[in-house]
Amino acid sequence: MNRLIVSPSPHDENPTTTTTVMLNVIIALMPALIVGCVYFGLRALLLTVVCVASCVLFEYLSRKLMKRENTIGDLSAVVTGIILAMNLPSTLPLWMAVIGSFVAIVIVKQLFGGIGQNFANPAITARIVLMVSFPAAMTKWVEPFTHESLDAVSSATPLVLEQLRGTTDEPFMPSYLDLFLGKTGGCLGETCALALLIGGLYLAARRIINLAAPLSFIGSLFVLTWVSGGDPVYQILAGGVFLGAFFMATDYATTPISTKGKVVFGLGCGIITFVIRHFGSFPEGVSFSILLMNVLTPYIEQLTRTKVLGAKEAEKNG
Repeated sequence: MNRLIVSPSPHDENPTTTTTVMLNVIIALMPALIVGCVYFGLRALLLTVVCVASCVLFEYLSRKLMKRENTIGDLSAVVTGIILAMNLPSTLPLWMAVIGSFVAIVIVKQLFGGIGQNFANPAITARIVLMVSFPAAMTKWVEPFTHESLDAVSSATPLVLEQLRGTTDEPFMPSYLDLFLGKTGGCLGETCALALLIGGLYLAARRIINLAAPLSFIGSLFVLTWVSGGDPVYQILAGGVFLGAFFMATDYATTPISTKGKVVFGLGCGIITFVIRHFGSFPEGVSFSILLMNVLTPYIEQLTRTKVLGAKEAEKNG
């Protein structure tokens, strides 16, 4: 005799796990990481290994001290380590990278309860802390290695060069192709827009991310730069726009869930990035914009949440 078996929801099982998501993100980051190691040498690879190892170690130790279930197997600490490394100059002293890993994992992630409960992106927060604490080391850029020269040459980033455009000391500006392929100074993982685009499209094809936030982020920065009379193509290819848009503005825990919320989040990131780049003292504004929008995410969720048909808002007392 057939029996009706009733069980709590959900009734539709999803085979996608946190580990699966993180593994796909790691795969998507590989093109940019490989290009960074080719352009900036083995020092970039060493920096990445140190960041990943430190993040995994700090996650293991913090979970152990807090007497919580160990979570290093979900690969989220590995992803944080790779993204943190890609936000750093390849010349950064390794002990500073370890401090950044501590900030990202222990302070930003684990003290708030672990994965899914942090209010801000760990890698971005760590980068900002390092930038404020060690500004000289965090702004020491080198030209990518070439086959003609094995020595690193100090260089300015494309955004710093952009600030000098039109002055008496106007420098030689990199071409769009150089920016697209990453043949410029900058953080080891943010220079090659092509590699980041490949990774972002891979995540979208695998349905790991929604392109609403990246497209609204990049699109709003493009439009605002064009309206202001600047070079919109240069602005979206230079700096960390592609890295931030595809890999940090799509973080599950710190960005809105709904598509409308993601669009608002991306627009906010684009607007704040434009304001900082054009009116602020920092040439780059991606990290600050994403962090500020992370803080606003609960309010964006509240304003853009879908209302249940026929439901009424609860009346506030007083």
